[in-house]
Amino acid sequence: MPFDPYLAGRLHLMENLDFHQMDADMTSRMTAFYEDPEAWSMPAGVGVEDAQLDGPNGGVPYRVYRPETANGRVLVWAHGGGFATGDLDSPEAHIVAAELAHRSGVVVVSVDYRLARDGIHYPVPIDDVHAVVASVLAGTADGVGASNWVGVGGASAGAALAMAATHRFRDIAGPSPDALLLAYPFVHFPTPGLSPEAAAELAILPPALRTPPGNIEWIIRNYVGRVTDLPVDVAPGAAPLDQLPATHIVISEYDDLRSSAELLITQLTEVGVPVHSYVAAGMPHGHLNRSPSLAEVDRSLDFFAGALHD
Repeated sequence: MPFDPYLAGRLHLMENLDFHQMDADMTSRMTAFYEDPEAWSMPAGVGVEDAQLDGPNGGVPYRVYRPETANGRVLVWAHGGGFATGDLDSPEAHIVAAELAHRSGVVVVSVDYRLARDGIHYPVPIDDVHAVVASVLAGTADGVGASNWVGVGGASAGAALAMAATHRFRDIAGPSPDALLLAYPFVHFPTPGLSPEAAAELAILPPALRTPPGNIEWIIRNYVGRVTDLPVDVAPGAAPLDQLPATHIVISEYDDLRSSAELLITQLTEVGVPVHSYVAAGMPHGHLNRSPSLAEVDRSLDFFAGALHD
């Protein structure tokens, strides 16, 4: 499909951006690029509460989104950001969590995991996500309460954390998550190569909207401290994938990480894990950082909301 027409008309704003030397003009242009067709507002009937629990590395803040009529299900959600950026106020955390709570009737718990900065490295972000999921499964998370079904999800690097945390529950006796929801997942290193057709599609994008191999290497080196002898849960597509719960994957069509999502679908299918996917046509990586006034963002959220009813 062609690149989204609304975003295509704004691509010029992202030309010649250098994230290492951002000046006022570049910052202004990037802000303008991320303006959506309509402003987003909190859906009616969704309550929001901040809480914290004790994890193995200290306190882990999280935010609970409770729909007016909760159905007993809970989704634990992790935003993306290359393990190094993002927070509870990022659209990929705040908007996604509020919208999924509103659309599905599920309580959504958004995790403010520690970022790979200021001396923090693997496995601390996984530990934080795992601690919140464990507390939700045990029914001890403040503001969440008991549940009859627990899903775990995330976007990009957050998808890697969600998968890695879910692997831990699979490998021990006791309760484990009932579903995985992964948005444009970053779960392989190195990232598999794009097909010639996909590479030709992405050629229209400016460098600021691409994720080339050098960027991927920096993300892993910053997260782990090296790019050799990596534990399998760093990029959990390398881990054993059998006996994972049903997995629902949103793919951004115009995304260098699309090949990682596609390989993951092949891997999960091969080991008998139920997998369902949706390709967000014309969308770049990270499209859930935008509001549902963009049609494909709206459809992606509906796909995940449907998975929460399965």
